[in-house]
Amino acid sequence: MKYVDLRKSMDQFPVFSLKEIKKVDSRFHRRRLNEWQEKGYIKKIIRGHYFFSDLKINELILFAIANQIYKPSYVSLESALSHFSLIPEVIYSITSISSRKTYRFSTKVGEFIYRHLKPSLFFGYQILKSEATTFVIATPEKAILDYLYLHPGLKSSDDFESLRINAELFWEKIDEAKFLDFAERFSQKRLMKTTHSFLDFMHNA
Repeated sequence: MKYVDLRKSMDQFPVFSLKEIKKVDSRFHRRRLNEWQEKGYIKKIIRGHYFFSDLKINELILFAIANQIYKPSYVSLESALSHFSLIPEVIYSITSISSRKTYRFSTKVGEFIYRHLKPSLFFGYQILKSEATTFVIATPEKAILDYLYLHPGLKSSDDFESLRINAELFWEKIDEAKFLDFAERFSQKRLMKTTHSFLDFMHNA
């Protein structure tokens, strides 16, 4: 396979793997990837995953990369909350949920952090599209619940205040019935108690 053929077949992928290339050309040899890296055509993210050097990296591209390099996963926690403008912080690491073990990749394009949830809690995500890519991200409701579940120390009004969630946007983006339904699916008394306390706080924020 020539580079122009690779570019044509993988042009819609912000990140591609050797496995995906071999679906197009089963005889493809990995040494070609080394040659194209040396020529500056492509760059490696982690072993086996690459992107084209002229790709313009932005938040949504990073989300798509996060989805691809550690599967199954979806963007959540601080990254999703920031994306939906529910918190004011600009998040430099991409935080995701995975049913695989907790893991972290530090790469030249960014840091990717994955927090483990058991398979039964791997729900509440959506597929969003932009002009450049498609990515999988938690709904606003699930992003908050993932955060509360993984941070059991958050219990009081002061704790919730420290999250600095935009109260006005919260009620624009959050479906309270869905929020409670998702919380029940965690089947954890502690989280349900925290969820009700958090909603009481947001009603008075």
